[in-house]
Amino acid sequence: MGTVLLHGGTIVDGTGRASFPADLWIEGDRIASIGRCHADPGLRIDCTGLTVAPGFIDAHSHSDLQVLENRPEKVLQGVTTEVVGNCGFSAFPAGANRGALPEFANGILHGGDGWGWDSAAAYLAAAKAASNLIHVESLVGHGSLRVAFAGMRSGPLSAAELGGMERVLDESLASGACGFSTGLMYAPGESAPLAELEQLCRVVARHGKIYATHMRDYGFHLIEAVDEQIALARRTGCRLQISHLQAVGEANWTRQAPALERIERARDEGIDVSFDCYPYVAGSTVLTQWLPQRALEGGTEGLIHRLSDASERSRIARETVDAMAHRWTDLFISAVASAANQQLVGLSIQAVAEARGCKPIDAVLDLLLEECGAVNMLEFNQSLENLRQTVTHPLSNIISDGFYVNGRPHPRLHGAFAEFLGGVCREKRWLELPEAVRKITSRPAERFGLAGRGRIAEGCIADLVVFDPETVGSPATYDRPEQPPRGIHYVLSAGRLTVRAGKIVAPQPVS
Repeated sequence: MGTVLLHGGTIVDGTGRASFPADLWIEGDRIASIGRCHADPGLRIDCTGLTVAPGFIDAHSHSDLQVLENRPEKVLQGVTTEVVGNCGFSAFPAGANRGALPEFANGILHGGDGWGWDSAAAYLAAAKAASNLIHVESLVGHGSLRVAFAGMRSGPLSAAELGGMERVLDESLASGACGFSTGLMYAPGESAPLAELEQLCRVVARHGKIYATHMRDYGFHLIEAVDEQIALARRTGCRLQISHLQAVGEANWTRQAPALERIERARDEGIDVSFDCYPYVAGSTVLTQWLPQRALEGGTEGLIHRLSDASERSRIARETVDAMAHRWTDLFISAVASAANQQLVGLSIQAVAEARGCKPIDAVLDLLLEECGAVNMLEFNQSLENLRQTVTHPLSNIISDGFYVNGRPHPRLHGAFAEFLGGVCREKRWLELPEAVRKITSRPAERFGLAGRGRIAEGCIADLVVFDPETVGSPATYDRPEQPPRGIHYVLSAGRLTVRAGKIVAPQPVS
C-alpha cells in the first residue's frame, strides 16, 4: 500500500463538529495528516465539491456469510465495517451437530448446507482472509450458542449445557468477538429464562464488551421488554444495546415514547444503554417469527409435524391471531424457497388469502407447510413520527439490519446509509449532516469498541467515503429494492481504493 491524497474536499470528521475544508494525506492504512498537502502521492483523488467522511459502520448486519463473498451492496453505500452476529444468529459455534446451525440460521443468514465455524477465532480469521471490501466484526449469537449445545430444544438448559455456553462465550470474547447478541423472539432463544441470560451477560460484563438484544417484544409488551433488558444490565453491569428499537403496529405506536423514557432514565442512573434503528418504517424477518415460538420446537421437522396435526394447527392459528399487532395488509411475502410460489413474492398476506379463497392465517400456515418454513416477509411496522423520534434521538445510531433472501430483499440492504443521508438528512431535514455522519461513524465505533475507526484524525485507520451531499440517496424501493445508491463517489478501506465513481474497484489482496 502506498500514499493517497484526497484533495479539495470538505471534511465531516465523524465527531459531530462542523465541517471544514482540508486535504487528507494517507500513508499505508492510516491517515497521516490533515491540511494542505503539496507532495506527490501515489494516487491523487479530486474531491472538489464533495464531502469526505469516515467509512460508515453498519453495527447491525446479517451479512455474516456474504462478507466472505465480497458482495458489493454495503460498500457501494460507503460502508467499510460491518458488525455481524446480530439477533442471536452468528456463524459460529457449529457444535457437534453441524447441520443444526444452518437449519436454525438460514432464514436470516441466507446460506446453504454445511457452513459453520467451530469458534469465533476461526470465523474471524476466515473473514480477515476473504473479505477485501469490508472490515468484519462479529458478536456471539445466543441462538447459535444454544443450538450448539442443545439443538432446537426450548426451555431451561441443564447446568452442563449452560456451563458449556458460558465457556464458549468467554473464549469467543477473549479471541476477538466484539460482544454478545440475543434474539428473544426467535426459537430457541425465545424460551431462555432470565437466569440464563444473566449468567451469560456477566461474562460479557467481565470482558467490558457489548450486549445487543433483539428483545422479547416490540408490540403490546414493548415497555416490559425494555424493562427486562435494563434490569439485566443493572444486575450484571453489562453494556446494553437495544436492537432496532421501534413500536410495532399502529395500536402500539403510543408505547414508543414511554419506552424511550425508560431508556433515558436508566442512562441517567448510570446504566450504559443505547439503541439503534434503521431509516425505514418497514422491517423484514422470517414469517415463522409471528408464530408462537413453541411451534418451532425441534426445528423444521417439529414445525411441519404440528402444522399437519389439525388440533395443533388450530391452536397455533388462534395464538398467532391473538398476538398480532399488525393488519394482514401490513405483511408482504418477500421470499420463498420454491419455484412454484415465486408469484407470491411482493403480495400482502391479505392478497394471498383472497387469491386462495381462505382466511389470512390459513394462507400463512399453508404457505409455511408448502415451503417447509422457508418464507421471509416484509412488515410495515411504525409511524413516520415515531421513526423521526428514534432516528434523531441522541442515544441512537443508524443501522441497515439488512439480509439477503431468495426473492425481494428489503431496500435497506442496498440503500440504508444513502437513504439516511439523502432522504432523512437532506430532504426531510431531520438532522444536520455532521450529526447524521456521527450516527453512522464514531458513535457505533465507540459503542462496539472499534479502535481507530469512525473518525477522521491523524493515526486513524483510513476507512473513508467521499460523497456528494447534494445527490446522495437511494432509489431502492420496496417494489424495486435492488438498485444501487446515488452520490457515493469513492470508498477507501484501510487506505485501499474499493469504490470509484460508484463502481467496485478490483479487490486488492490484503497485505
